[in-house]
Amino acid sequence: MILIALGSNISGPWGTPQQSVQHALQALNRDGLKLVEASRLLLTAPFGKPNQPPFVNAVAHIETHLSPLALLQKLHAIEKEAGRRRKTRWGPRTLDLDIIDYHGLVRSTGKLVLPHPGIAERIFVLKPISELAAKWRHPTSHLNAKIMLRKLKGYSQGQEI
Repeated sequence: MILIALGSNISGPWGTPQQSVQHALQALNRDGLKLVEASRLLLTAPFGKPNQPPFVNAVAHIETHLSPLALLQKLHAIEKEAGRRRKTRWGPRTLDLDIIDYHGLVRSTGKLVLPHPGIAERIFVLKPISELAAKWRHPTSHLNAKIMLRKLKGYSQGQEI
């Protein structure tokens, strides 16, 4: 299973954050990518840098014959179409696309770490995964998203849009 996290918290060429995430979901269904299913949209507090607008988040299950690195390059091209400028880590963005899991592959290179190293701390990834892929297990901890969410108790669960 290939899982992609989507997030946006500022308007860009594709419109509002909600419109940008919806447009990005469409972009995940072209050019060698097939959107299998997507979670509902979730409005969440920003992660890492609190003084910015809330994020619209979702997770998509896709299929592709692209390698993980080629997929990452494709996701960066989609972000660029959406007006993404990489300036500040965890800063505001028109669109953020991350590979969360690529068929359970465990890999760490200079450009790509799989599975995504921050899954266990990110409610905005875990909640959509628990909705979308209840049987999914983290490739190294083997925990499912619901168990990982329980470990984050006390954190805001976000609001469905």
